[in-house]
Amino acid sequence: MTQETALRSIAPAAHVIASDAEAIAIAERLSRRLAEGAAERDRTRAIPQEPLDWLSDAGLFGITVPREYGGADVSFETLTRVFQILSAGDAAIGQLPQNHFVFVDAIRQDGTEAQKAFFFAEVLAGARFGNAQAERGGSSALNLATRLSRAADGRLRLNGRKYYCTGALTAHWIPVAALDEAERLVLVYVRRDAPGLTVDADWNAMGQRTTYSGTTMLEEVAIEPSQVVEHWRLFERPSLFHSLGSLLHAAIDVGIAQDALAEGVALIRARQRPRLGAAVASAHEDPLLLHRLGQLSTRFQASEALLERAARALDAANAALDPQSAANAAIAVAQAKAFAEEASLEISSDIFALIGSAAADEALNLNRHWRNARTHTIHDANQWRYHAAGNWLLNATPPAKPRRGPAGE
Repeated sequence: MTQETALRSIAPAAHVIASDAEAIAIAERLSRRLAEGAAERDRTRAIPQEPLDWLSDAGLFGITVPREYGGADVSFETLTRVFQILSAGDAAIGQLPQNHFVFVDAIRQDGTEAQKAFFFAEVLAGARFGNAQAERGGSSALNLATRLSRAADGRLRLNGRKYYCTGALTAHWIPVAALDEAERLVLVYVRRDAPGLTVDADWNAMGQRTTYSGTTMLEEVAIEPSQVVEHWRLFERPSLFHSLGSLLHAAIDVGIAQDALAEGVALIRARQRPRLGAAVASAHEDPLLLHRLGQLSTRFQASEALLERAARALDAANAALDPQSAANAAIAVAQAKAFAEEASLEISSDIFALIGSAAADEALNLNRHWRNARTHTIHDANQWRYHAAGNWLLNATPPAKPRRGPAGE
């Protein structure tokens, strides 16, 4: 293990979760705690160091570590449920671990045995992975200019500039998507405090404010071979890697819808005066309000059911993975994500009309649900998910994997 000895632990101590049931129970407890300060964190754009430490200390960041390395190895269904629960407490905090679990899976898929032993121990101890993938300036969002190359002294150096780096500011390790000297896609796991790495708190979006999905700069960052995962190998075989990432995003949207609907219902229950035009004694008897609430409730429950169906599809495919099962799972995820986007936007917007003018009071900060939904749902064009589902149904054409690479690839 000569080259792996260059890595040293930076993880704190944490509780180790032992089962799916324990993971869900802890997520529910933490979600209630997150909900207490969600509106204020959004209002002040607070860096969420303490809430993330709650999650680390409770062991939630280690729940997908394989059992042979000491983890609970929870199902996709449980992981998805955990994300919905956390996002219903605070959608921004709920989004922050999304990349973490994707990059834990990347090590599981293509890490060496030494990398697995080291990084899984880090994660079980509470370490958080950030994210540095996206770049600007290329002809495609998948183009990469970040390079891992060998300097004159023979050591590897990493150079690049990344944007939308969700979780990087508060991470212990930042996985960086880069191209090596053979133009192959690699993931480089860089210590957050590595010389030459800078993370800016320059995230200024209208929603998901405390994700701090800002800018990461890498200037001649020294890298050991033990930090490099050969990510290109993932594209040589069927996998659920990209479906997992999309599934967790869908869970965040469903959590936003859940939180918006619950807060809307609570505010409606607290009012007595019916809306103008309703010939009833109280708001609770307004037939149009009840009808619309029923519609929104059904939209939410449908989004939740599609999410659960997609998670189970991933679990089924994982048990017998081949191109067909991987494609079936990818389509189930696409359908769940497409519908969840629409449901979260519809619910977080229409609760205002059902509550009335009081809903616009900034003291409530009710608009954070719509701002969170709108910000989170513009990562890519939702119509392509429906296109993928239709293309699979009619032509049996599986969705393509979004592979990052050099310009023009």
